[in-house]
Amino acid sequence: MFRKLALPPTRGTAGWLLQLAYTTLRLFGQNGLQNHAAATAFYFLLSATPLLLLLSYALQLLSRVAENSVPATILMAALYDQMQLESLAALGFIARQTQLAASGVGLLTLVLSSRWLVNAVQGAFRIIFPSPSKRNPVMKWVLPLIILPLLFLLMCVAALAQVTLSFLAQNNFIGTGNAQVLQVLNTLFVFAMVWALVFAAYWQLPRRHPPARVAAAFALGAAVSLGLLLTLFGAFFKLENYNSLYGALGGVVFVLIGAYFAFLLLYLWAQALYAYGKADITALEKLFLAGSDKGADKIEAYVFGDIQRLLETYGQILPPGHTLIEEGDDSRTAYFLHTGRARAYKNTPDGPRQLGELHEGQLFGEMAYLLNEKRTATVVADTEITVLALPPHIMEELMRHSAPLSRRIIDTLCQRLERMNLANPG
Repeated sequence: MFRKLALPPTRGTAGWLLQLAYTTLRLFGQNGLQNHAAATAFYFLLSATPLLLLLSYALQLLSRVAENSVPATILMAALYDQMQLESLAALGFIARQTQLAASGVGLLTLVLSSRWLVNAVQGAFRIIFPSPSKRNPVMKWVLPLIILPLLFLLMCVAALAQVTLSFLAQNNFIGTGNAQVLQVLNTLFVFAMVWALVFAAYWQLPRRHPPARVAAAFALGAAVSLGLLLTLFGAFFKLENYNSLYGALGGVVFVLIGAYFAFLLLYLWAQALYAYGKADITALEKLFLAGSDKGADKIEAYVFGDIQRLLETYGQILPPGHTLIEEGDDSRTAYFLHTGRARAYKNTPDGPRQLGELHEGQLFGEMAYLLNEKRTATVVADTEITVLALPPHIMEELMRHSAPLSRRIIDTLCQRLERMNLANPG
């Protein structure tokens, strides 16, 4: 009978978080997500321009209504004061009265850029969360046409409420205390909306959906990071600086850089979500290849040197004489011998015949999983041993995740089959 390991604390959670961060950054660089962030930011800029054209139409309509409506007048003043619309018009972001003839082109650009933007995000998520399955073709074409206008509509509603409250508070139309409370509630609403959108992307865009609870936690981290980015961007980067450096293109450069960093964070947290689901798989791969991966650097050896989490999850301590595998069984569990020694036997008419010894660092029992056959040998603990028991779904993930490990396992399997054929020439 096996007993679970009782391990003294080592690096614990900090060590696991270090492994998660290392895996995330390594995959982020391998997948070239900084390039995907740049492409997505470019399509975002294309989408923002026609939306500002629609804002111009809305402002014209509002100005006509404001002639006979006090609330509309207050709203107009709030928009111009808080959003600096005169500056945007001067920079060319908002079309003036004489420039609105190209509205049809603007709407067409909005529809096309919306599709390009969503496709760029979906393409990045296909790289972050690789899967052989394909997306529904109807949703692939319809979703990009509706999601961006809906997203910007929600963001405009939140921004409109925020600037209106700020304007009313500054001009003493409502009490200062009431305005502050309403502004805090509106800020929380905006944050919740951003979190919900990120959560929907993290949960639904991967073809193999992660657990909702985990996706929600990583979406919260992404939303907080985006809020910090917005705060830092407003504190250290000024539109006037880019306007002075780049002239008329300064505003475009300003928006493009901000969007780039925002999508960079979005993809970084998505990559962390994927790495979270593969944390044990990556650690197992590094453990199994530790003796053969000569190219592993010292940093990687340190990061994955703590295997406490693996031992707590998969570890078993077995006494001498314990039979791990019985010849003829239908079990598919594979084992990694962490400490101790075991022996493999083959039943023959003359009795059990020893096939060899198993030492620390060896993976065994995977033949039944790979060949989908019954056990071909019996394995008995020679000393007290510590093993990692790996169920079939873990082996499947390992084989898909690591090509070097797959080659090593197949090579070992071929050697065993060759030895068995030589031992049984008949």
